[in-house]
Amino acid sequence: MRRRALAAVVAVLGLLLAACTDGDADRRTGSPTDLLQPPDPPEAVGEQLAGVPPGKQLPLRPGEHRMTLTMPAAYTPSAPTGVGTDDYRCFLLDPGLDRDVWLTGSDVRPGNPRVVHHVILFRVPPDQVAEAERLDAGQDGEGWTCFGGSGISGDFTNIDDASWLAAWAPGGDETKVRDGYGVRLDAGSRIVMQVHYNLLQGAAPDTSSTLLRWMDGRRDLTALHTYLTPAPVEMPCRPAHDDSPLCDRDAAVADVLARFGGAGNTNNLLHLLCGTAAEPSATTSCTRTIGRPMTVLGVAGHMHLLGRSLRLEVDPDTPDARTLLDIPVWNFDDQQVRPVRPVHLEPGDTVRITCRHVQWLRDVLPAFEDSREDRYVIWAEGSTDEMCLGMLQVAFED
Repeated sequence: MRRRALAAVVAVLGLLLAACTDGDADRRTGSPTDLLQPPDPPEAVGEQLAGVPPGKQLPLRPGEHRMTLTMPAAYTPSAPTGVGTDDYRCFLLDPGLDRDVWLTGSDVRPGNPRVVHHVILFRVPPDQVAEAERLDAGQDGEGWTCFGGSGISGDFTNIDDASWLAAWAPGGDETKVRDGYGVRLDAGSRIVMQVHYNLLQGAAPDTSSTLLRWMDGRRDLTALHTYLTPAPVEMPCRPAHDDSPLCDRDAAVADVLARFGGAGNTNNLLHLLCGTAAEPSATTSCTRTIGRPMTVLGVAGHMHLLGRSLRLEVDPDTPDARTLLDIPVWNFDDQQVRPVRPVHLEPGDTVRITCRHVQWLRDVLPAFEDSREDRYVIWAEGSTDEMCLGMLQVAFED
């Protein structure tokens, strides 16, 4: 059952990281303005997204090059189901590879920063290019709808080695992997660029690009992989704000399914993966057991607007406990992969993610101006829904 649940979970995952630490802030019903400490809580409205300056580019290393891949044509986002304010669209990009390469870094240049919420890049191996082309041709307009992943069969069939190439959110600089490492991309491969569009400020055309750093595939580099650590979300309404119909969990689940279709089942599947029950709490966690030797070289976290803190730990509650990532005050505009000193993990070690979300941020964030009422929040794709996701950049040792 656990193996089948794992495969189901990863097929729908899409992202695609406390100012008040007394434990009572999320139960307060008064104005929370006095609780906010720098950095200010994030806003995912168009003006804020557009106001984040483009990330800095980093110098190229010896033997390193850049390629720029751009959407073939402009796309105007819309809510695919007619409900909600989010659109996930996948675009098929052709790097024109006639030889194997190592990808050694990435950057995303949003064409319309007012609507681009985040971007994930997926690898499409040569034997799946035809399938990706069929998806691309099967829908009107540029690209295809892709809540929860790229839609290509086998996508995320193993969250221990996900098919992600890179991820980006506003405020992210160009990233590069550490010297001596890279992500393998075979000749003939394509790349899917999944763009999460946020429609809170309306819709307008977008033509985004990604810049990829690369080296020749004949170089002797160590392959990097992505290991994912998601956790379900079960955040209830505040006691004094629980009169909305969507404070009922069943009603909230039905709303998510209406907006995102099958991808709305992710939260229940995550409970199967994590061995947890659907119990309301502002704090969620999931502990995964490592199945093969690996070395962690980078870490990142992902939540949305109601996120308050995030923590990734190795072997928690043991004498060997180590902290990989600790974000006491979540900043939506800072979701880059953080390099860490290499951490060796053996089979049987555990990795735990813990996320805290708070409803009172609804009272102050412009993104919730038209939806101040609390609702029961579960894992879902929208900017005003929530997630709890850790990403480890690892090198396998077997």
